Amino acid sequence: MPPSDDRMDPRAWSVLFVLAGAIFLEGIDVAMLNVALPSIRADLGLSTGMLSGVVSAYVLGYGGFMLLGGRTADLLGRRRMFLFWLAVFLVFSGLGGLATTGWVLLLARFVTGVAAAFMAPAGLALVTANFPDGPRRTRALGVYAGTAAGGFSLGLVAGGLLTSLGWRWVFFAPVALSAVILCAAIPLLRDEEPDERPARGFDLAGALTATGAMLSLVYGVVRLEHPGAGLAGTLTAFAGGLVLLAVFVAIERRSAAPLVRLGILRSGPLVRADLGAMLFLASFAGFQFLATLYLQELRGWTTLQTGLAMLVIGVDTVLAPTVTPRLVNRFGNVRVLFGGLVLAALGYALFLPVRLDWTYAAMLPTMVLLGLAFSLTYGPLTMAGTEGVDEREHGLAGGLLYTAMQFGTAVGLSAVTAVNVAALGTATTRGAALDAIRAALLVPVASAVVAVVITAFGLRSRTGTGAATEEITEPRPAPADIPA
Repeated sequence: MPPSDDRMDPRAWSVLFVLAGAIFLEGIDVAMLNVALPSIRADLGLSTGMLSGVVSAYVLGYGGFMLLGGRTADLLGRRRMFLFWLAVFLVFSGLGGLATTGWVLLLARFVTGVAAAFMAPAGLALVTANFPDGPRRTRALGVYAGTAAGGFSLGLVAGGLLTSLGWRWVFFAPVALSAVILCAAIPLLRDEEPDERPARGFDLAGALTATGAMLSLVYGVVRLEHPGAGLAGTLTAFAGGLVLLAVFVAIERRSAAPLVRLGILRSGPLVRADLGAMLFLASFAGFQFLATLYLQELRGWTTLQTGLAMLVIGVDTVLAPTVTPRLVNRFGNVRVLFGGLVLAALGYALFLPVRLDWTYAAMLPTMVLLGLAFSLTYGPLTMAGTEGVDEREHGLAGGLLYTAMQFGTAVGLSAVTAVNVAALGTATTRGAALDAIRAALLVPVASAVVAVVITAFGLRSRTGTGAATEEITEPRPAPADIPA
């Protein structure tokens, strides 16, 4: 089949569904757990700190190991890493469902986060490796990104339904889904042997400092959500992370086989995509948290009602793989991405005047705009995150993209929590709580606007292919050709 042909045979679709199913699994797993937290707390008798730790443990594992996971996929083989860590995800999700104490649940969520950190960039690299650059890759990434975003929105509804049966089903359902995906992936997935072999010198020092830096920085962000945790500890975590990051950069500059080739950061589309992804996910994570507080704590809606209220955002599951690739091929990746971010900023702004007596019809425009924003944004961000990068470094590029997304999610939650707590103070009335939510809603608006501004810098560059956002004027040498 010629590379320019956008048709895909049944095997290609099967490969895509397996890879998309894995990223859907990750999104739905996180969303379902968030809905089930109150039930878990009531059954296991967890303290507020332990309950928060269950969420933070996943974030630490995911954010801390993502960069290492992306590069390991390039070095050890994407298929190998994908299958191994999918199996780990399955086992420890099951352990979470069997947990009878908070510490077991904490361990299960941390290792599940680590598994996702290795699995996600390997999956993205397998998509780009199995579908040649052009219309087929654009279409494949549209399906992949739409499925990923749909996991978060559909997970809210699925979590509400499963929690009504018992919170342990929130863990057992991903076990069943991951088992099906694993059984299908083993015979279907193919991957070329990596050109670089760890025997030639794996950057152990870089791996240790990068992971330590990511863990420390993510831990500092997580601490921001708890003003009572102590400012000194939070500043120490950030300082430690920045010091380790500086050491990591120094190591990479001198390493003969660096974990991260720093030259990859000279790609304009990649840097803009990573920054845009971080801000876009920060805005949505913050908004989702505040909308949940508003609907459940101020309006008294159930978890299922809350999930159904946000279900319209899941329209991206349909539009992203069908409409977005056509728009990208016609108008260009960066223009579609820019339009999606503008819709997101507008959607958050429309929610600012929220009142206690708002009907769902008043909220619906925001939900619709966010669904359209996800449809136009998530796929193009995924495409831009690997654009202009050598095929052998797509795992690394995916690791950078997903690291940005995870940091964005953590920062967005921490920022809106901090603003909400500061605005509420010691007040306990519903009116004061609503005012605090309104103040915190400025964070998602500001994040989306900054993402729009950053993406606008890419509008000045156009190429003949719709999926491209910027011409590469210099040849990018293969990693092995880069001098130490």
